[in-house]
Amino acid sequence: MGLLSHSVSLTRYKVEGTLEKPILETVADCLKARAIPEIDGDVSEKTVGWTSFETPFQPAFEGSSFEMGPYFVFSLRIDKKIIPSKVLKKHCAMEEAKRLAESGRHYLSRNEKNGIKEHVANLLSLRIPATPHIYDLVWSYEEGLLWCFSTLKAANEDLEAIVIISFRLPLIRLCVFTTA
Repeated sequence: MGLLSHSVSLTRYKVEGTLEKPILETVADCLKARAIPEIDGDVSEKTVGWTSFETPFQPAFEGSSFEMGPYFVFSLRIDKKIIPSKVLKKHCAMEEAKRLAESGRHYLSRNEKNGIKEHVANLLSLRIPATPHIYDLVWSYEEGLLWCFSTLKAANEDLEAIVIISFRLPLIRLCVFTTA
């Protein structure tokens, strides 16, 4: 659920610390440095990075496109490649049959089967496209608050990690216990 959805789920964070001045240029540089790379045609299973709110599939942070009044609005994009287990099993069985026919043996060792599985998984990950997951963010820098429009544990953990890497600012998740 994104920022402009008819229903939203969100997680609130307190941002600890401050950025170097000028703030706008620092945020732009940090977003550009960790913009999401494309992993289609690559063996990577997952990638995490920043993208713009308006064009999430073409990350561009030209000028102050992410600034909306006193807020910074941008998105976190997580691309994952998931190979269905039955597809992997099918291609492994075909490769095992091919190897058995070539060698003239009746069985393959466990190491050979593991090697085939790894090889087939790498080949399939080159061919399968990545599935993008986009999570909108609103950051009120002056108040030190950040809202992530997701309550998924994995997405929030990736967000917390990339904010520390990109901006060198820790996030504190605001829930009943941390606000008390």
